[in-house]
Order: sequence, then structure tokens, then C-alpha cells
Amino acid sequence: MTELFVGLMSGTSLDGVDGVLVDFAAEQPGAPTAPSGLGSMKVLAHAHHPFPEALRAELMALNTPGADELHRGQLAGNALARLYAKVVAELRATGPWTAEQVIAIGAHGQTVRHLPRIGSEPGYTLQINNPALLAELSGIAVVADFRSRDVAAGGQGAPLVPAFHRALFGRPGEAAAVLNLGGISNLTILSVDGQTRGFDCGPANVLMDLWCEQNTGQPYDAGGQWAASGQVITPLLEALLDEPYFTLPPPKSTGRDLFHADWLAARLRRMPGALRADNVQATLCELTALTCANAVTTHAPTAHKLLVCGGGALNRHLMQRLAQHLPRVAVQPTDTRGLPAMQVEATAFAWLAWSRVHNLPGNLPAVTGAAGPRVLGALYPA
Repeated sequence: MTELFVGLMSGTSLDGVDGVLVDFAAEQPGAPTAPSGLGSMKVLAHAHHPFPEALRAELMALNTPGADELHRGQLAGNALARLYAKVVAELRATGPWTAEQVIAIGAHGQTVRHLPRIGSEPGYTLQINNPALLAELSGIAVVADFRSRDVAAGGQGAPLVPAFHRALFGRPGEAAAVLNLGGISNLTILSVDGQTRGFDCGPANVLMDLWCEQNTGQPYDAGGQWAASGQVITPLLEALLDEPYFTLPPPKSTGRDLFHADWLAARLRRMPGALRADNVQATLCELTALTCANAVTTHAPTAHKLLVCGGGALNRHLMQRLAQHLPRVAVQPTDTRGLPAMQVEATAFAWLAWSRVHNLPGNLPAVTGAAGPRVLGALYPA
């Protein structure tokens, strides 16, 4: 018996779409067993498609106010749904799976605004998407808009992955943490007593990728080699760390609404003289490593293991800097727990779709600050 779901994720790094086909009733050898009633699951296929340059540029532009953005946003949602459909078709082509066998697709969409609080009132979070079109193109039910219900209940709407991290990576009697290094970094704290907490730490790859593309023409610093060739600029690092977000108590979440090109440029302008580009890259890498390490030290002081996922897990220099700042913590990719680092977030949204179909809450109020557990996502039938 199988229980097949697809998870699709395109994150703040804007590098493309990751998709997974997951069997949540897997009995195959090697399928990781998840506590909390999830049973066994197995990722059957993984696919990645980079964004076409025009779509990537438009999604980046839509992160800030602009002319005719409502119309442009809808067209970008259509284009994203078509790319999602291609990823789904590629996943199905890896085996004998028909559209009828896949119960639902969890499609996160592309976040372009995230303002969960406006004063004392709930705000909003906006992910560009067209789940109705994706359902038409794929012939499969789609679950989307995962964050809005948590925001409506007074929560941050993010991060949502800690519930999945607990379900898959939690072990009885073990104090550990999970760090997702996408565009933004988020930390999940898995306490010995079974409690789970989490929050967004700050920028992960978003500023490093921005600076790398501006100065080298490459979309990211492969393996962190460019950052490793430079030296940390201490006054710049101090100016970056002066951002008030870093000292806010959880629950908290952030994104490109705060950490963007103008944010970085304003701090660079404070520096006297010209700065070498490789030294700036080294400093941005150190910012990510230090803010994440500080989050672990402050909020997960008993954790002896840090499981790292997302694109940042492939940045060797960043992983080395994390280990340097956390000498008493084993810093490891999630591959050591049976799920490759680049598959975790997409699998989490397959799990959130599974939770929605089974009418189970997908948020953790202790993480997001919501008034209580909520079933997340809107369902678009096939």
C-alpha cells in the first residue's frame, strides 16, 4: 500500500524549484521511521529545476513595490505553476506512478511579502502561486497557502518546518537542533522533554548570493570558495550585527522584506575606503555563521547535535565556520539522519499537504505564536 504526495518548494534563495515524491506509508528498507504517529516515509524521487532567468528576475522584482505589480504577480503565478507542473511530471516519470495514485501536491509558492503583524493586529503573508492552474495541468489535487491561517490566528506564519523536523528527526531523550540554510536561516530546537521551538535566525544565503552575483556574475558562491579566499572585515561585521532583528525574542520571522540589497548597501556606505569584494563575501558568510551559532548557544544550550539542511549545507566554508563557533556541538548535514539536505524543505511541504488531507494541524503555536494548533492550507481538488 502506498500514500503518495508531492512536495514543491521554491524558497527565498530564488535558485529554483525542488520537488520530491514521497510515500508516507513506506515499508521499504531504509525508510526513516518518524515518531509522533507519522509512521515510515520514503522519498521516492527528487527533481530540481532552476528558474528561467526572466521568471527569476520578475520574482525578485516583485519583492518590492512596483508598477502594475498585481497584474505582473498573477502572470508570474501562472509561470510558476507551469514550472511546478514540469517538476511534477518529471517526478512521476521516474517510476510507474500515475496522477491518480498521487493524493495531493503541497505547493508552497514564492514568498514576495511577509508582514505577519501590523501593530497589534494580524498582518499578512503573500506567496505568488496559481494552485488552481497547477491542479488543472497536473490532474492532481493541490494544497497551497499554508501560512495564512497561522497568521490569521495571530502567529508569524513561519517557520512551519519545525513540526516536520520534530516528526522526522526527533529522538526520545536527545537534545538536538535543526538548522535550515535557505535564503533565510531558521532554527528548530528539539528538547529532551519533547518540546519543540523554532524561529528565523536571519539571512542565510540571501545576502551572500546577492553579493556574489553582483560581483562575479555567478548566482552563488559554490562551496563557499570565494568567501574562504577573503578575510572578515570586523567593522562591517559589527555594523551588520547591529540589526535589531537579531536580538528580538522568538517567536519571530523575517525575509527579503528586511534583508535585501538596500539593507546591505546602507551598511557598506558606512565603511571608510574601498572594500575588497572577497572580504565582503567572507564577512557575509561570517554573519550567517555567527547569527546561527548565537541562536543555538542562546536558545538550545543543551543541544549536542546540529543537523543542517538547505543549500547552505553544501557551503563547506559556512559549515566550517558554524563548527568553529559551536565547538561542543556536532554539526552535520541531515543526510546523516536519512534525508539529504536538499530534500528536507520540499519533503516538509509534502508532509504539510499530508497533514491537510488528514485534517491534522501543521503549525506549532510554541514556534509561531499562533493562538492554537491550526489545519493549514487550502485544498484545490483534481
